[in-house]
Amino acid sequence: MCPNTDTVALHGWTAVPVDVDAIFEGKPYLNEPTPVSLEDITWPSDDPIVAKVQEYAKEKLPIETYNHSMRVFHWATIIARQQFPTHASSLSPSTLALTCLLHDIGTTPANRSSTQLSFEFQGGFIAINLIQHLLGGAQSQAEAVAEAIIRHQDQGTVGTITFLGQLIQLATVYDNMSEMPHLVHPETRREVASKWKRNGWSRCFSRTIRAECEEKPWAHTTHLGVEKFPNGVRFNQLMEEYDSWSG
Repeated sequence: MCPNTDTVALHGWTAVPVDVDAIFEGKPYLNEPTPVSLEDITWPSDDPIVAKVQEYAKEKLPIETYNHSMRVFHWATIIARQQFPTHASSLSPSTLALTCLLHDIGTTPANRSSTQLSFEFQGGFIAINLIQHLLGGAQSQAEAVAEAIIRHQDQGTVGTITFLGQLIQLATVYDNMSEMPHLVHPETRREVASKWKRNGWSRCFSRTIRAECEEKPWAHTTHLGVEKFPNGVRFNQLMEEYDSWSG
């Protein structure tokens, strides 16, 4: 299937460097972040597919992972608007929301144990089946979500990635490891963390990473470092003050 130019920008297919330093030119940000109120971020609840996938995510994901997914949507929305306004103006909020809701669906114990695939690949296949085949979503949208999920831990310095994939990488790494810590204004960080509580997320996700690598020593996650990655998540200093917040 040849790409439809009408859906490339809409679903975040535009190719961008996978190398974050190349994108930000070695700087902490392209545009200095300013505070953003949660009232200015609209969740696309009027999209029936988003509504159904949100119900699915609430049912299948632990509360810690669900809240992480919602924080990722907010971080991604803010980063896109303030750092990449041209891309943000054309990106579908629904496609972004679907990706955020499902990006860690492959990490649940049931989904990890049902396959030998790395969790990102399992998550991508689940997303395509759910969005396109079960809910009747557009092929381009379902595939964009799947591609971003499969590659959301595919960090590197060579080659390209979809804009949606890079955006999810930036948002998830910000929440998990606090890399690029200046991409979100501190006031906004506190407001998002207050709304979507971490509930000990750093410890929770660190355990999940270790479980994935122990169960599947071939897992894609290992390329981030069998010890380096879970330790980086566990000892996330930027988010440490919010990690004990629960609710």
